[in-house]
Amino acid sequence: MKWPKIPLGIRIFLLYIGFVVVCGYIVTKTVTSEVKPAVRQTMEETLVDMSSLIAVMVADDVKNGTLQQSQYPELLSDYSLLESKASIWGLDKTATNKRIYITDISGTVILDSNGKDVGKDYSRWNDVYLTLRGKYGARTTKLNALDEMSTVMHVASPIMNGLDIIGSVTVSKANSAMQPFIERSQNRLIKWGVILGLIAILIGALLAWRITQALNRLSYYAEQTIKGEKIAAPTFRMFYEFGELALVLDKMRHQLEGKNYAEHYVQTLTHELKSPLAAIKGASEILQTPISDESRQRFLENIENESNRVHLLIDRMLKLSIVEQQQVIEDKQSIDINDACELAFRGLESRFTSKNISSALQLSSNDKISGDSFLLQQAIINLLENAVDFTPENGTIKLSVIKENTQFSIVVFNKGEAIPEYALTKITTKFYSLPRPDTNMKSTGLGLNFVDEIAQLHHARLHIRNVLEGVEAKLVFNELT
Repeated sequence: MKWPKIPLGIRIFLLYIGFVVVCGYIVTKTVTSEVKPAVRQTMEETLVDMSSLIAVMVADDVKNGTLQQSQYPELLSDYSLLESKASIWGLDKTATNKRIYITDISGTVILDSNGKDVGKDYSRWNDVYLTLRGKYGARTTKLNALDEMSTVMHVASPIMNGLDIIGSVTVSKANSAMQPFIERSQNRLIKWGVILGLIAILIGALLAWRITQALNRLSYYAEQTIKGEKIAAPTFRMFYEFGELALVLDKMRHQLEGKNYAEHYVQTLTHELKSPLAAIKGASEILQTPISDESRQRFLENIENESNRVHLLIDRMLKLSIVEQQQVIEDKQSIDINDACELAFRGLESRFTSKNISSALQLSSNDKISGDSFLLQQAIINLLENAVDFTPENGTIKLSVIKENTQFSIVVFNKGEAIPEYALTKITTKFYSLPRPDTNMKSTGLGLNFVDEIAQLHHARLHIRNVLEGVEAKLVFNELT
């Protein structure tokens, strides 16, 4: 049988709940079971103190045999009829519930607060029997053998004449009188135990959720890395161990990427250089044979063009490799958008003029972003160069900066043929290029990919689409500085 796959966070949470429930049950059970004995021990101590006090008070009358003629029979009678209006920790006490009886040295009752058992022999009861023999006398007796709640606690103290015992005083109290206090304490302990248990479970759920979220972030980071996405390693404030693991993964990714990146670019560069090198080799071989001056000039121009192509390919691949290896811009600068656009625009005015292109520059208010000014300017130049390549003679190019709330766009429009639908989704792919209308030749296919990489570094997006009478390339930035 195959065990179901349960997420680590849920497994930790279930184990935590089990631990809390078991510990909570043991602690609550232990504490509630101790409440009853503790309350009865406290009650017994109170009865001991009370019986000792009465024993001291009646000692002279018992010694002189004048107890019945003293004030104590009347006092005990009044005590038994006394109504109480006390409120003890929220529980009302409306009547006295203690019985007091006094015996002589033989164990015969000589005074009873109930007035019923005077003259009876109590010498066999442990409270009287033990006390008259100089021991601690106490007993618990059931009034109803079948009812555990009918027990009555009796505690006795000796009546002394010097060093001699001449009688005993017993104070008794029904344990049922303390039961409301016991039950209330037990109920409160259970209630607070449940509340604390629920709080502990909520804390456990929160911790399990945070652990799950941390693992999900690590998984997402690994998945994006596998896909080749550039993403910074996640950071963790609470679970720093996950942060350390993320840093280790990030270092491993960089090492693997460096190796794969080098292999990939060696292969790509080798492939891309084959065509121009073959053209150069072919032209040089032809030049070694007798040909006309016109043909010689044409092949020399081919060699120069292909050499420039090799130089451009290597230069752009080097620039692209640097940008692709960057995860974030470490040394950010405040970039004036208008200045960056104007510098790029002015730098290409000679190319506009050579093709009789009508150019326009439309800037917005002086806004700034945080980033790398050189890279951003290179991105704008690449967009403009790409627009020039696909704009026919006497065409139009327009560079605009459009602001919308906290978002702004750098837009390059060129009037020319629309991009084929099949190429729109691949236009920013590395080494993908469309033939130029003027020469029917393809470029390196790295320019727009270079722009897309720079956009990602600046948390921007590159959108290229066909619009009325031409093509629009737009860099959309989300935040201004």
